[in-house]
Amino acid sequence: MKKTKMLKKNYEFKDVLNRGKYYSGKYIIIYIKKNRKNINLLGIAISSKLGKAVKRNYLKRLIRENYRKIENSIKTGYSMVFLWKKNQEIDQANYKDVEKDIKKIFEKAEIFIEKS
Repeated sequence: MKKTKMLKKNYEFKDVLNRGKYYSGKYIIIYIKKNRKNINLLGIAISSKLGKAVKRNYLKRLIRENYRKIENSIKTGYSMVFLWKKNQEIDQANYKDVEKDIKKIFEKAEIFIEKS
């Protein structure tokens, strides 16, 4: 069962960005905020200054797919907004680097489920 819904409204993004905690990796910045729901809320925001729509959508697909792979090992009840760092080129992004970056950030944020 899918435990994640997408953030769609501007006020939802602003709430997470203003009140959430900030974690940074090499390519990605993630703002994480606890919510009162039993699901995770995911938002992805890529600046239009980084490139044209094809490249921005490529980054969104990379982030969404990497998140989907580790979705079951993440605690529920969080709102997250993924941002791409402006000083990183889109052409440098590949699947493995984004995967490592996301896992490292989630470990820093301590939202992985502990396996016993």
